[in-house]
Amino acid sequence: MDEYDIRILRILKQDGRISVQTLSDQVGLSSSPVARRLARLEQSGVVSAYSALIDEARLGFSVSVFVSVKLDQQVDDALTEFESAIHKMDEVVDCWLMTGNRDYLMRVVTRDMAEFEQFLVGKLTKLAPVAGIESSIPLRCVKSNGARTP
Repeated sequence: MDEYDIRILRILKQDGRISVQTLSDQVGLSSSPVARRLARLEQSGVVSAYSALIDEARLGFSVSVFVSVKLDQQVDDALTEFESAIHKMDEVVDCWLMTGNRDYLMRVVTRDMAEFEQFLVGKLTKLAPVAGIESSIPLRCVKSNGARTP
């Protein structure tokens, strides 16, 4: 990657819907080389997808909770069972397999605390491999940068 590729990535990070012509104007190259570079970045997987950033609170989802989960066993069957169940839960918007004293870290989004309680008691604690849960409620987002670029 050279400085033009880095410029392309930084501009795309701010506006994924930008036209190739506008992108080329901002990068300082003609449209054809920018289109080729963009196609190469997509084919190599550096640009893996395009999406819209959605304001969850404006859709009525005002509660976001970070939930750490400890499984009773760290064996393939338990991991597979837990991950399969999590994929079916709309409330879980992000989930990471972790190192350290907890096995998973999730971001759970609900309309209110009552809905979070229903999720916690009615779904998450009922999963067989779950041995422990720790929840943290963020007060405000200090920084959200999407992806890191060079």
